[in-house]
Amino acid sequence: MGKRLPAALAALVAAAGLATAPPAVAVAAEPEIDAAGLPFDLDRADIPSLQRRMAAGELTATRLTSAYLARIRVLDPKVNAVLALNPAALAQAAASDVRHRTGRTRGPLDGIPVLVKDNVDTQDQQTTAGSRALRSRPAKDATLITRLRDAGAVILGKANLSEWANFRAAKPTSGWSGVGGQTNNPYVLDHNPCGSSAGSAAGVAASLAQVAIGSETDGSIVCPAGMTATVGHKPSLGLVSRTGVVPISAEQDTAGPIARNVVDTALTLSVLQGRDPSDPATLHYPSTQPTDYAKLLRPGVLRGARIGLWRLPVLGPDTDAVVSKTKASLERAGATVVEVTLPYQDRLSELEFPALLTEFHRDIDAYLATRPTGPRNLADLIAYNRADPLERTCFAGQELFEQALAAPGPNDPTYLKNRAELTDLSRRSLDETLAKYDLDAIASPTNPPAWKTDCAVGDNDVIPSSTPAAVAGYPDVTVPAGSVGPLPVGISFMGGQWSDGKMLALAADYMRVAPVRVPPRYLPRLPG
Repeated sequence: MGKRLPAALAALVAAAGLATAPPAVAVAAEPEIDAAGLPFDLDRADIPSLQRRMAAGELTATRLTSAYLARIRVLDPKVNAVLALNPAALAQAAASDVRHRTGRTRGPLDGIPVLVKDNVDTQDQQTTAGSRALRSRPAKDATLITRLRDAGAVILGKANLSEWANFRAAKPTSGWSGVGGQTNNPYVLDHNPCGSSAGSAAGVAASLAQVAIGSETDGSIVCPAGMTATVGHKPSLGLVSRTGVVPISAEQDTAGPIARNVVDTALTLSVLQGRDPSDPATLHYPSTQPTDYAKLLRPGVLRGARIGLWRLPVLGPDTDAVVSKTKASLERAGATVVEVTLPYQDRLSELEFPALLTEFHRDIDAYLATRPTGPRNLADLIAYNRADPLERTCFAGQELFEQALAAPGPNDPTYLKNRAELTDLSRRSLDETLAKYDLDAIASPTNPPAWKTDCAVGDNDVIPSSTPAAVAGYPDVTVPAGSVGPLPVGISFMGGQWSDGKMLALAADYMRVAPVRVPPRYLPRLPG
């Protein structure tokens, strides 16, 4: 499903000298995109290089934002990553240009276009979580949006997502929402981008924004990043405020950045991180936590590092072959690689889902109470979906909603016992493995190659690698590791609590020694 620029925004784009007529062919449209006149490859540009050009007067935020709008116009009809453009984007860029001219810039994100997953509250745009039931504006910005605005970032628009962050149907199709339709994997368009931050990852992979914001309960940042050859960072729980983010579970939810390189991810985390009295989890990270993660990224970090490799052969022999190449790259970089198996995984699988049902009912009711209009609780959402046939055009069910409504309450003794065990075992699975082998990090395949999107079948996602860090609230950074044919596979670096800086540094050095990422080609289907 394509996007039309709002009339006011189309006029601004035209004033910037960019064509708004759709191209005849949208798959290989680089000549159309080059009409934006940027003298560099936008896919390879990082935030520091963009800021150097702005400081030298070679680039403006308006020109950069206009270039991204041009790419959205050309490419998003194929990818469908952008759910809604922000009509104020070019005005925000123009304000950044004034700050650049007058020496009042607010930091490295000033003037940088950012896409935001549409489960993050933005007061000036609807926030829907992909659901037609929630088509309204929230009362105020999410705390992380306030931090982005204060840093001068240009909020380019809202990214499509798996509706309700993939917590509605027992067999959902990732990347589909009732509001936005189906997001496609830009590497092979009839294949899936994984969920639930599907639009955030696919949009960054297609260079429709410099950075995107995703969110994760278990795998929803790292899996789509892995499947689209982008860098995704699920931060330690508590580094980034969740206030104003549509929830699943306060025990596991966090928002985090997705970009095409680690330095942009690190710079964005530095802006997002901060204490928020309305999110008590943010009051607990150490006062010694870095505030500028980009300063930690330096060549040679892997030399002398000890990396545990959790292979996960369940992801298939093709993925395992990528893992073997990753191991060789790590060793060439001077790391010692120790093959490991994380304990307690079967028990984590037993305990996680029932806990999330209880927590979703508790947290979604509390969130809906903050909205000025619309459904007030989970029961209202269930009733809405039963009455709206468009909400059932891809996957018909809402089994998870119904199970959550019937789940034990948050004060139930069995729930409390199981959640305590779940948190304990997830942390022990990582902490004990790191200590036993004296490891700096645990590396694991983020994803298998993407499956073909099929609403009738739903996702084919047996992807256990994200669970330990997601449940423990520990950091997980994924970077491109290789591909199976044209379909990307990522490698995740997981560490102990608050070790986000170390994971980013290791991931950046890995991308330096194994530069495997290639831009997407927008193939309509797999060759052959």
